[in-house]
Parts: sequence; C-alpha cells; structure tokens
Amino acid sequence: MMFESRRAILCATGTMVLCLLGTPWARSQSAMAGADQKPQMSEDAFKNIQVLRGIPVNEFMGTMGFFAASLGMNCTDCHVNESAGDWKRYADDTPLKNTARRMVLMENLINRSDFGATRMVTCYTCHRGAQRPEVTPSLAEQYGAPPPDDPDRIMVLPDATNDPAAAEQIIDKFIQAIGGAQQLAKLSSFAAKGTYAGFDTDFQKVPTEIFAKAPNQLTMTNHLHGGDNTTTYDGHEAWVASADRPVPLIMLTGGELDGARVDASISFPATLKQDLSKWHAGFPPITVGDRPAQVVEGTAPGGTPVKLFFDKQSGLLLRQTRFINTVVGVIPLHIDYSDYRAVAGVKMPFKWQVTWVDGQSTTELSNVQPNVAVAAAKFVKPAATK
Repeated sequence: MMFESRRAILCATGTMVLCLLGTPWARSQSAMAGADQKPQMSEDAFKNIQVLRGIPVNEFMGTMGFFAASLGMNCTDCHVNESAGDWKRYADDTPLKNTARRMVLMENLINRSDFGATRMVTCYTCHRGAQRPEVTPSLAEQYGAPPPDDPDRIMVLPDATNDPAAAEQIIDKFIQAIGGAQQLAKLSSFAAKGTYAGFDTDFQKVPTEIFAKAPNQLTMTNHLHGGDNTTTYDGHEAWVASADRPVPLIMLTGGELDGARVDASISFPATLKQDLSKWHAGFPPITVGDRPAQVVEGTAPGGTPVKLFFDKQSGLLLRQTRFINTVVGVIPLHIDYSDYRAVAGVKMPFKWQVTWVDGQSTTELSNVQPNVAVAAAKFVKPAATK
C-alpha cells in the first residue's frame, strides 16, 4: 500500500549509477523550491552529457537502469573503478561509454528510418541481458524447454477482452477483501514505522517512517547511514530528497510521477477505480509466487500502463507492475505485497518488495497507527540546495 521510488542502482559497490553517458556534480544554481519549479534537465545536473540531453534527471537515471538491465552490467563496468568512491569520476570517458553513445544514435537512426520514429529497436532487442549480442543460433534453446512467461511483460489484448466491468468486479472484490468501502472511508490517515533494506544499504536493515493522509498524500523516509532519503507525493507533485546524492532534490516526472500517484491511491484504495482509467481484464491465467492471480490493467493520468495482480482466492493485491517510459525504452517496476494485517478494520500489507532495473528493496512494517494527525509539513517540498 506504500510506494517506493527508485532507491538504488545495480552497482557492485551498492552506490547508485547516476550516469552512463555523463556524470553528476554540476548542480543547477537557480533551482528553488516552489509550486512552479521545473524539473532539472540532465545537462543542467550532470557534467559531460553528450547524447541524453533535454530529459529530466529522474528519466536520465531510469535510462541508466535500462542500460544496466539490457547489458547485465553495473556502474563500474562502464565507468572507471574510481567512480565508486568519487562522484566526479563519473565524468571520465571510457571506451564503453563512447560505444553506448554510438549505439543510442544508431538505434535512433534505425527507428526513424525503418519504423516511422516508433521505438521498435532498443538495447535489449539485441543484448538481452548480455554485454555482447549473440550472432549464432543456439540449438539448446531451439530444442530446449521454452522459458516461463514473464508476468510483467507488456501485453496487448484484443479489443474484445477490454471489459471495464470485469476489471471493476475484480477491484470490488479487493475492496471487500481488505475491509469494505465503509471501513475504508473511516481511514483518514496513518503513520507507520519499520525497516528498509536494499542495494543502497548493502541489504542491511535501516529504520523507515511513513506518513499518509487521505485521499492521496504519501511520504516515506529511509534513515540511511549517509543521511535521510525521502520520497513524497503531495497530491500533485512528487520528488526524492536525499542527503547522500549529488542531486539533493529530484523532481519525479512521467511514469515515475504516475507511479507516485498510484502508490498513494493504493494506500487509500476506495477510489482506485476512478484514479485509473481505460480498465480492462481478460489476461491469460498467471501466478504470482504460488498464488493464482487475476490481472487487470488501467492507465494512470499521465498515460502510464499499470497492471494489478489480485489473489484469485482471497482478492488481496499481490503485485503492482507499472511500465515507465524513458528516452531509450520502457522499463518495468513491480511491487510485491504480502503479510496483510488488520489496522482499524482495514487490511494493509506489512511487507512489500520493490524490484526495478535499478535494484531491489524490501520494506517491513512493525507498527501502524491509524487516523493520527499528520502535519502538513510532512508533504512540503524542501528547498533545492546548491
């Protein structure tokens, strides 16, 4: 029921990869907090950006995750080893960074020339998780057992299966399973404490705090050893504020802003049917873990597709998967929910695991206090520091 933004990058040292085609350290001197604050562009926040210019910082970082997932590599594979302990060294050029620049330009040319500028070719098209694309067919793969279907795969369903009524019935079952609409209406806020562990903590558990206020405000602070890391959705905007990052305030845009909206909505799901649109069901049978699931898909306000997997027997939400668009391709993020417990008559997941191309994290709650006074200051955007 809570939301996780990107927490760590796939990196051998546990640090986050902030660039593959450039590097952090040059911070915008004019970025100030305020309702009209625009997100920083990659070239304003990082140095040595040659190809991935004109995109927000959060999309730039998502692009790094796309590269990591496509090639099965981590930060120091593409950057110099010294970058693991010195942010400035991400600016250094390496042969692999220069190759990546050429590959992005090549993909753009192919997609423009052969597919009418529709993105059909990406890094993953050829690499499939390996540094070097295979050029020789594999007989073992040809005659071996096919790999299992990926439940997170984007699937285009025939129009006949786009049945909003069927999707709404599944969501209604979920609402009833967690306590019913009347009980949900009584939950106006909550405060929670627990632990967080991920790549950015070397999987050591650290304290976490969550504050939420109906209908759609949510903030989560992980108390990392290097300083607090806070992700907030205030009902309109979303951001990540962190003491241990070269960019201390990252405004979330695009699919990540949509994701923050969805996570806040799932925290108070009484209006879930209205918060997403273009609902449809009709997906093939699938399991999440060992649980048979019913799948529905909706569209967030910004156009991001979101799949929800509900336990076929209990009706509880097992997984949320959203598909975030970047300049080089679409990346999936999924959240697995478990350990449901009743809080003021409403069942909430006390454990969830976030898996993304940037890493994986697990949050476990130990205490949830319902209907507490949550100060408005909890959802106020901090001033961007120089």
